[in-house]
Amino acid sequence: MNFITIIFGILFAHRIYEKEISMKLQLQQVFSTHENMLNLRAKRTEILASNLVNADTPGYKAKDIDFKQALEDKLLTSNSQLRTTHSGHISTSDDLDEFSLMYSVPTQPSLDGNTVDTQIENAKFSENTIRYLASLRFLDSKIKGMAAAIKGE
Repeated sequence: MNFITIIFGILFAHRIYEKEISMKLQLQQVFSTHENMLNLRAKRTEILASNLVNADTPGYKAKDIDFKQALEDKLLTSNSQLRTTHSGHISTSDDLDEFSLMYSVPTQPSLDGNTVDTQIENAKFSENTIRYLASLRFLDSKIKGMAAAIKGE
């Protein structure tokens, strides 16, 4: 082998390595957004279920989150957080409880101070569940599409 062939081989290998890194970063961005969205939807499901369970608890205040704002905050903080690459590294706080809970204003105040309106909470719960399932289906189709592209189908 001559020297020029070796140099071209090294440059070609470096270019392939750069493309692999770029692809990893793109995949990470795609999947981290959906991961954050699904985690927030799951957390909101817990909050709404808690509201429904406590519909008859005197003095209970119905809670919810502003999903859009919580997702924006989560995406901003996840892009700026450090990533652990070794088991000995100290993990950063990635807690979903960092968003602020909002309290519902009742349409018809009850005598016992409970602010849960079961019809509204059921509607919110159903909508959140449908959006969660839609996100899962979207993510599933993306993964199937990538698998088909890898297989050359």
